[in-house]
Amino acid sequence: MLGRRFRIVASGAVIVAASYVIQADVTPRSQSPEIQLQLGNELLNEGRYQDALDAFKRALAIAPPDKVKTARAGLISAALRVAEFDLARAEAEKLVAAAPLSPDAIALHADALWTSGLFQEAEVRYKDALALAPDLARGHHGMARALAAQSKLEQAMEEAQAALRLAPRDLEIHHTVGAIYERMHKYEEAAAAYGNYVNLLPNKDHSEKADWSRSEIKFLKSFGQRVPFEIDPGTEAETYTIDFRLVNEKVIVRAKVNDGSFQDFVVDTGAENTVLSRPTAQRLGVTPITYTLSAGVGDVGLRGLQLARINTLELGTLKLRNVPCLIKDPPLRDIPTREAEALSPLALGFSMIIDYRTKKITFGKHLPVESGDFELPLRLHRLATVRGTVDGTHAANFVVDTGGEVISISKATASAIGKQEPARKIQLKVYGSSGWDRDAFLLPGVNLAFNQIRYNNFPVVVLDLETPSALLGFQVGGIVGHKFLSKYRVGIDLERSVLRLKQI
Repeated sequence: MLGRRFRIVASGAVIVAASYVIQADVTPRSQSPEIQLQLGNELLNEGRYQDALDAFKRALAIAPPDKVKTARAGLISAALRVAEFDLARAEAEKLVAAAPLSPDAIALHADALWTSGLFQEAEVRYKDALALAPDLARGHHGMARALAAQSKLEQAMEEAQAALRLAPRDLEIHHTVGAIYERMHKYEEAAAAYGNYVNLLPNKDHSEKADWSRSEIKFLKSFGQRVPFEIDPGTEAETYTIDFRLVNEKVIVRAKVNDGSFQDFVVDTGAENTVLSRPTAQRLGVTPITYTLSAGVGDVGLRGLQLARINTLELGTLKLRNVPCLIKDPPLRDIPTREAEALSPLALGFSMIIDYRTKKITFGKHLPVESGDFELPLRLHRLATVRGTVDGTHAANFVVDTGGEVISISKATASAIGKQEPARKIQLKVYGSSGWDRDAFLLPGVNLAFNQIRYNNFPVVVLDLETPSALLGFQVGGIVGHKFLSKYRVGIDLERSVLRLKQI
């Protein structure tokens, strides 16, 4: 393994969101904590989040005891907006320690846990906050996100609407409503909710999230009366089984776009949408509608892509109509292979079973419950993730990526467990649909645990995952790919929010 040339695909296309804008420095007019607090709030309202964070830091440094909680709460809110997740969590823990029965403090702590990828812990804390204050908008908003991550979309929408009634001008709630409607394939309602979000944005907000939302509105409206992911009536309960091939440790299936000929697609659960290369899109008449952003690994991890719509997508006996897709345009430069087409049944709204022994994939809206040797709680927030523990103490969220080849951890995770770059570093070049990391390296001697699954003294690939983390809105701790998954019959069950693994 060490002597071969590495070709590692990390998470695929990720269309995601976060709000962070960096503006010019603000020179404080006064060292008064009151003025710094006022300045921080004004900057926060203007969308100048980094400047707001700096103001709240100054306020906290000089605040008298009666202003500390206010300064810390503002600091947490700003830190979450600029993807300073570790800072937000550390300060939130201090805040809730000082005010253990404050619903607002508990909810802020839950927000920080969420952005750390600790989804289950966050859900518990949101429930704690709501038990103390049933009309807390932040608590209902948090529960909406928690339920949506478990694919409980109807319940999630009820919580989101409850939050909206309590805080109708909270733009983040409008964005969450839009995201839930989009997952429900209610595109008209989703576009309206994203429109409300954009209309409430500060004039100076030109963040990636704002740009993404404007692009998404245009894309969703382009569907008009078309039904997204449309299938024939009465077929919702059917399951579909197709063969696959393993090529360079990637799962390859044959699929047909716009009644063209069947061609190879990588089954990539690290991709949020079906992904086409520019030549394939042009050949099959898939026309770009608007531009969007995607995030992948490394310093080339933020990439402009084109949003488009596939008229028909055939996968085995399944035929879907009006399928959202991404076009990789412009293509990535300097990668050692041609960019491949990719799709994920998860992105199409289906649960799936990959049997690496029989080389068959089964997918459907409702899959029968199977026995498994291991079951891991699954969360779907843009991408499917499971919880792992690194070196016995550090909990981290791992993307389940069938398009990836190895098990990796983020640079942030490596730093958190105190792992330094080895003296004799094995340099790697890691690439995916949305970027590549020229500075990835192999790190030996890491201990990983996924409930009862153990990897002791194991070599992992260390990746720069800061861009996808910032844009996703939570800390991505690592990725589990082929090396992890291929030992099992893998069930990714969205309906029951579980990753089911049966040894083969």
